[in-house]
Amino acid sequence: MRSMQAQKLGEKIEIVHASSEAEIDAAFDRLRGIRASALLVQPDAFLINKRIVALAARDALPAMYQTRELVAAGGLMSYGSSLADMYRQMGVYAGKVLKGANPAEMPVLQPTKFEMAINLKIAKALGLTVPDKMLALADEVIE
Repeated sequence: MRSMQAQKLGEKIEIVHASSEAEIDAAFDRLRGIRASALLVQPDAFLINKRIVALAARDALPAMYQTRELVAAGGLMSYGSSLADMYRQMGVYAGKVLKGANPAEMPVLQPTKFEMAINLKIAKALGLTVPDKMLALADEVIE
């Protein structure tokens, strides 16, 4: 499905994997080799990594991340669950366990709060114009 939508736009989706620092470097070598026009960093604890932000900036590659922290560190934009809200939920769960609740009987929680952040300074450096509609929807706009 994604590939068909990309083809309609005259684009191709290339999936690169990285699970170590060396693989991040190799992935960016690959992205440069294919002249990638953008990067979507999929949610992964390892990939909440400022090195990826630095490499994307070095290669002038517009990139979207899961967390606003990487946008604050120089990424273009993010959309994902709120880390602060998830930490709050973990604290509530920890409190219940400490009061005697059985973790095996507690439901698995899904994120309930999502946030979008846009870094206009990076957009300008990349020569991109962010539509006003997106700016209005953003939870945070960094200028």
